[in-house]
Amino acid sequence: MGGYLVLSEKQIPMKNLTSLIGCSNAMILDLVSHSIRIKANPGNYSDVLHNKSLLMIFEKPSLRTRVSFQVGMHQLGGHSIVLETKDTPFREKESIADTAKASSRYVDIIMARLFKQEDIEEMAENAAVPVINGLTDTFHPCQVLSDMLTIYEKKGKLKGLKLCFVGDGNNNITHDLLLGCSAAGINISVGCPDEAKPQEWIAEIAKKKSEETGSAVEVTNDAFKAAQDADIVYADTWMSYHVPKDEKERRIKMFQPYQVNRKLMSSAKDDAIFMNCLPAMRGYEQTADVIDGPQSVVFDQAENRLHMQKAIMLKLLGKL
Repeated sequence: MGGYLVLSEKQIPMKNLTSLIGCSNAMILDLVSHSIRIKANPGNYSDVLHNKSLLMIFEKPSLRTRVSFQVGMHQLGGHSIVLETKDTPFREKESIADTAKASSRYVDIIMARLFKQEDIEEMAENAAVPVINGLTDTFHPCQVLSDMLTIYEKKGKLKGLKLCFVGDGNNNITHDLLLGCSAAGINISVGCPDEAKPQEWIAEIAKKKSEETGSAVEVTNDAFKAAQDADIVYADTWMSYHVPKDEKERRIKMFQPYQVNRKLMSSAKDDAIFMNCLPAMRGYEQTADVIDGPQSVVFDQAENRLHMQKAIMLKLLGKL
């Protein structure tokens, strides 16, 4: 582990976490530093959120997000409530704005895992308590902040590293990796088909962030160019939750040249780590010998969702 980070700013306020668009280098370092402390000394935080309640709203399936937030809130001394949108009047009989306003009268913080980014934004605009994006089709900020923790643990730094993402460039992980890496000073190269590039407006924001931190942002259709001399190689599912199942065969054919296998890993540095936010399909976005091999850190990455989620909740509730 790289140890605690020394920060130049002591107090970095956060109101909501809906994406990493407004996330600065200082905010990332602040959350990584606090999550390292929380991970090392969990007992120091066991009653910090005593009598606080977290509402979790799920429109999409979830394993890591649901369990890490629920366990995290419990370990901080608080209580969590899980709501599946199919069991509520969410959107059909009650507007998102009204859901946010009513829920704010009961709980101290809300985490929602939804399809549309505009829905999480509407919830944050109308809630009287902090709102966390647990994943939308466009962004997945909690995952990428957790990834920053994992990268720092494995590499001892963030700034100056190179991260290569290969596969579907137009997905929530790629988008927040672009925003998070550029803010943290990590060079990022996205290798993807021309028809699956990151959304241009997000790539432009990332490029502006990179100018401030001295990092580089690259999008290429050459997977091996993207992986060249990378410190981190990252893959994600080719079938995100919003992708129709009848698209599977076409997408497998399109993304097969971007599979992370031993040959592609050989283009990266010898000590490169392999990351996947999970769930993962062996034989698709990566081969089994990569994800189950010595360079893989995917389960350390999964564990760090717990520690970073704690830091996010504590920060939003003014406890850090």
